Amino acid sequence: MIVFCILLIMAVLLGGILLLTFHFFGPSTTALFKEKIGVVAINGTISSGKKISSQLAKFARDENIRAIILRINSPGGGVGATQEIYREVQKTIRQKPVIVSMGSVAASGGYYVAAPATKIVSNPGTITGSIGVFIQFVRLEKLLSKIGVDFEIVKSGEFKDMGSPDRKLTRRDREIIEALIEDLQGQFVSAVASGRHLSVQEVQKFADGRIFSGARAKQLGLVDFMGNFQDAVEITKKVVGITGEVELVHPKKTSSELLDLFLESSARHFMKAFGDGAKGNVLYRWDGSLNPSS
Repeated sequence: MIVFCILLIMAVLLGGILLLTFHFFGPSTTALFKEKIGVVAINGTISSGKKISSQLAKFARDENIRAIILRINSPGGGVGATQEIYREVQKTIRQKPVIVSMGSVAASGGYYVAAPATKIVSNPGTITGSIGVFIQFVRLEKLLSKIGVDFEIVKSGEFKDMGSPDRKLTRRDREIIEALIEDLQGQFVSAVASGRHLSVQEVQKFADGRIFSGARAKQLGLVDFMGNFQDAVEITKKVVGITGEVELVHPKKTSSELLDLFLESSARHFMKAFGDGAKGNVLYRWDGSLNPSS
């Protein structure tokens, strides 16, 4: 009899817990029991790979996260920063699927980081492609001459001040820079070929910096599906075998991260106005201002 009473009390308590859960979280019995998909967003110019790489790595380690959606709305950016994220995507897909969802723009470095993903989902009108690299230098010698400013440089080698704003590139300077560009272009082409299971020769046919729509990218084998972010969620569910509702988990923003985001955004706008070429950055970036509308 005592055992029966204990079991009855336990049943009542369990029923109460279930009723409370239903009351607070709704008929789906909710987020406590939903499968989780992580969402990492890349917005704007890629100037650093640290934060995105860290977010990917954290979700990769989290056993409660079944897969990751990498939402990209970026024209690309610095070569090193782009390759940092690309490498982290490569490592992440060994642990769980990474599905890319492209926004308005996923061009140049924005496509580079997407290339190794498990699947890529794009809107038909997404601006993508722009497989290429460039370096830009600002020349100020005429301006400096007008205001009476001269530079005197003591250097350890002939090419140490290559790209300096107070002088033109020499023929040998240009040869060295062109060799660098060719090397980095080869790395880009190889990354796309490897990630998309295409031959280098196939990628080289359109790896001349041209941009194209998401629909055209699908024809070229650079995109798997047409769709928006919600379509990407449904595709991710199918990839990992989820049939019910899911909880989308976004990285938590700390106060220091919010400050970093503000400073990074301010610096990005300043460099955009002044010109990245002022310091000769090598970029995997689409530099167009095209903004299609309908």
